[in-house]
Amino acid sequence: MFNKIIKRGNRKGARGDSAEPAARPAAPSSSSGSGGGGGAGGAAPVTVNHASRATAPSPSSPTSPHVAPSALATNQAAGSASPPLLEPLPLLRDVAAADRPGLLLRKLRLVAAVFDLSDSLKHPREKEAKRQALLELVDYVQAPAQAAGANAQTRLPDHVQEALVAAISANIFRPLPPALHESAAAIDPGAALDEEEEPYLDPSWPHLQLVYDLLLRYVVSPDTDTKVAKRYVDHAFVLRLLDLFDSEDPREREYLKTVLHRIYGKFMVHRPFIRKAINNVFYRFIFETQRHNGIGELLEILGSIINGFALPMKEEHKLFLARALIPLHKPKSVAIYHQQLSYCIVQFVEKDYKLADTVIRGLLKYWPVTNCQKEVLFLGELEEVLEATQPAEFQRCMVPLFKQIGRCLNSSHFQVAERALFLWNNDHIVSLIAQNRGVIFPIIFEALERNIQSHWNQAVHGLTANVRKMFLDMDSELFEECQHQYMEKQAKAKEMQEQRESAWRQLEAVVAAKAAGDDMVLVN
Repeated sequence: MFNKIIKRGNRKGARGDSAEPAARPAAPSSSSGSGGGGGAGGAAPVTVNHASRATAPSPSSPTSPHVAPSALATNQAAGSASPPLLEPLPLLRDVAAADRPGLLLRKLRLVAAVFDLSDSLKHPREKEAKRQALLELVDYVQAPAQAAGANAQTRLPDHVQEALVAAISANIFRPLPPALHESAAAIDPGAALDEEEEPYLDPSWPHLQLVYDLLLRYVVSPDTDTKVAKRYVDHAFVLRLLDLFDSEDPREREYLKTVLHRIYGKFMVHRPFIRKAINNVFYRFIFETQRHNGIGELLEILGSIINGFALPMKEEHKLFLARALIPLHKPKSVAIYHQQLSYCIVQFVEKDYKLADTVIRGLLKYWPVTNCQKEVLFLGELEEVLEATQPAEFQRCMVPLFKQIGRCLNSSHFQVAERALFLWNNDHIVSLIAQNRGVIFPIIFEALERNIQSHWNQAVHGLTANVRKMFLDMDSELFEECQHQYMEKQAKAKEMQEQRESAWRQLEAVVAAKAAGDDMVLVN
């Protein structure tokens, strides 16, 4: 009786373990025929749904004739509590060319199984077998068809490409861990995130790197036909790829940047969609969350894209500059991605000099008021934009521009004032100022005089004296006129101050006399 009870308990335990698999097989559906079509007649093409690729096939569903039952058994066994029995698969180079598609599908079924990589003690043999399969697939995909003695269609048939993209999707498209600021807020809502915090490194990255490498080799391979691949690397795939840019692991974002850039270069049909999708990421970041880890990487991709824009520039690209790139100066975290943003902005101005006025007025619109470090960044970007600005565009915006520069000259933060004075070290900017000195001198002369008289920093004081001397050498008559106007303005201001103080003294005297009279009445 005791033995029967033990055996019955073991059977129940086995069923309970199989109900919660540790590995999630993502067996892609494959269809016979070179065009990816299915059905009885094979004439109607099958639309690939990425969501259905990551689901395991039911035992009752028909499998592809290229898929060996042992591969399915291996994936199903990977989900059991006990270690699955792996059937050793031969190397791709050891089988005939006609048998390679079937072997590829079996290896891709193994790659599509997702294991818990945070625990190195779970399924070590299966993880190692998957790693070896990934390494072999990377070598196979990156080898050109001519070197392998076969054509591209026989090396990577349509159903194998579908299975390849599905296996990649099963591994990289996953819920990202909570961000550092979210974890800190959950523990202590009042805690502030340290900007110098060490970046998060995903423990599963050694495995993910192989998957990303496989995707990259597939995209850049000369044997990959975009007419076929675009059915699998489609808009849904691109959107999910963009979602991963919010990963906190900088190594993953670097790979994503390279992969997306290669997809943009190879799949011309996806280019408008990719630009629009990146726009939407920026809009959400600017106007909703103001938190995203991959803005810098996306801007690096755009910098290369903008560099390839044809002239005359399309209206779509100009709207992108005005509605997405310029407002990216607004968030507090602009310092993280400012270098890439500045490069994109300057690329626009160098492509079309008429956009300089739009860019400069946009910078003035989002100019920081209390953030001095951000102000230094803006001044550096402004100098780069002015280097590419033509005289006609400069004249349109010089008045509000130099009013803001004048305020920067008088900043009590010495780095802001110093960076503003460094603008006069640029020969092109000095030539633009010289051509319009009749308008610019009167605007900033007062700021220069204030620095000479009262700025606390000696370096700023010395730089101001140099700029003042430059103006004097450039046009002494205008300098004397501005100085005369400044002295008159100061005299008027002093006279107004004296009149104001005199009026207050008279009011105080009247109040004092009235108070003294009231005291005498009360005494009587």
